[in-house]
Amino acid sequence: MGVLTFTDETTSVVAPARLFKALVTDVDTIVPKVIDAFKSVEIVEGNGGAGTVKKITILEDGETKFVLHKIDAIDEANWGYNYSIVGGVGLPDSVEKISFESKLDAGSNGGSIAKLTVNFYTKGDAKPTEEELKVGKAKGDGLFKAIEGYVLANPDYN
Repeated sequence: MGVLTFTDETTSVVAPARLFKALVTDVDTIVPKVIDAFKSVEIVEGNGGAGTVKKITILEDGETKFVLHKIDAIDEANWGYNYSIVGGVGLPDSVEKISFESKLDAGSNGGSIAKLTVNFYTKGDAKPTEEELKVGKAKGDGLFKAIEGYVLANPDYN
């Protein structure tokens, strides 16, 4: 098994505490409101904390599909959230799992700096294709912007 690691950083005008709440605490109710492809989120194992596995059902290319999302760690005090994709359509054939380590920091003017490290745990010497990486990044960026947009469009959201 190999590990491919990528890092990314983006900024937001939304304060870290509000953004963390939307991205982590309330994500299961916000995402179906802002992304039509998301149909449901259900806990299949655990209580919502570390170790919890969620089944996220989506509609993609006219088909109902799912992703299994496992929460690895939640650090509310430091706005950190780590999770892994461990099954379903979000996992290319060449990959055993994809782990995400995310952290929000206070940015300038009251906004946030979002830092993300993505680890692809590959099967043998296999590697995800450039297209798979590109599609995955685009989906992640779109999800972040959709949730940020929800918070901005709802000034009373706390």
